Amino acid sequence: MITSLLGVLFDGLAYGMLLFLISVGLSLTLGLMNFINLTHGAFGMLGGYVCVFALQSWGLPFFLMLPAAFLVSAAAGLLVERVLYRHLYRRSPLDQVLATIGLTFMAIAAATYFFGPLQQPLQVPKFLSGQVSVWGVDLNIYRGFLLAVGVALTIALTLALERTRFGASIRASVDKPRVAEGLGIRVGLVFQITFAVGCGLAGLGGALGVQVLGLDPVFPLKFIVYFLLVVAVGGTSGLKGPLYAALLLGVIDVAGKYYIPQIGAFIIYAMMVILLVVRPQGLVSR
Repeated sequence: MITSLLGVLFDGLAYGMLLFLISVGLSLTLGLMNFINLTHGAFGMLGGYVCVFALQSWGLPFFLMLPAAFLVSAAAGLLVERVLYRHLYRRSPLDQVLATIGLTFMAIAAATYFFGPLQQPLQVPKFLSGQVSVWGVDLNIYRGFLLAVGVALTIALTLALERTRFGASIRASVDKPRVAEGLGIRVGLVFQITFAVGCGLAGLGGALGVQVLGLDPVFPLKFIVYFLLVVAVGGTSGLKGPLYAALLLGVIDVAGKYYIPQIGAFIIYAMMVILLVVRPQGLVSR
C-alpha cells in the first residue's frame, strides 16, 4: 500500500510539474499582462511538433530540440503579438477570448493539414527511458527528469521576476504603465518580451510533454482547460500559486484515475470547485 502511494505521489508530482511548465506562460500573460490568451495551448502544440518533426526527419539530438522548441514557439508568439494581440490589450475580455479561441481552431486545422490527425510518437534518449528502483518503489526516469527541469525553471523564473531589473519593469508596466513610460521603461518592448517568453515556455513544456500527454492536432483544446485550472486555482499574482496548484491538481488527478478510474476524470473538477469556493482569490494572492 505504501509503495503504491509513493508511486502515485511521484507520478502526480511529475504530471503536475509538467502542467506547470506549460501553464506558467499563461500565468505570465494572464496574471502579469491581464491578457486572456486561449491560444496558449497551440504554442505548446507547436513546440511538441518542432521536437517530433526534427527528431523523426533529421535525427537531431533530443536535448538540442528542447531549446529549439522554446525559440520557435517564442518567435511565433512574438509574431502573433506584434500582428494581432497588441491591438487587443485594451479591448474587452470577450474580444480577447473570441480572437484567441479563433486562432486556436486555425492552429488545429493547420496542424491537421500538415501533420495529419494521428498521435505523434516520440523516442526519448535511452538513459531517460525505463524505471529505477528507489527504496523498493519503481520510479519512471523520464518523470524524474521532468521534475528536475521543472524545479530548475521555477527557480530561474522566480529569480528573474523578483530579483532583476527586468522583473521590476514587468510589474511596473502592468500596474502603472503611464508612470513606467515616464520613468523611461519601454512598456511595449517589455510586453513583447514577456509574451514571447510565455509562449516559449509553453513550447518547451509541449516538447517535454509529448511522452506523457501525447501530441495530436486537438492538443490545444484537450489541455487548455487544465492550464486554465492551474492559473485560476493558483492565482495570478505570481508563480508560487500556479506551482502549488499544478502540483496539487496533478497528484489529485493521477490518484483519482488510479484508485477510482470510473470517476477519476471528474475528481480534478470537483477539487477545483472546492478550492475556488474556499479560496476564490487563488491559493496565493497579493
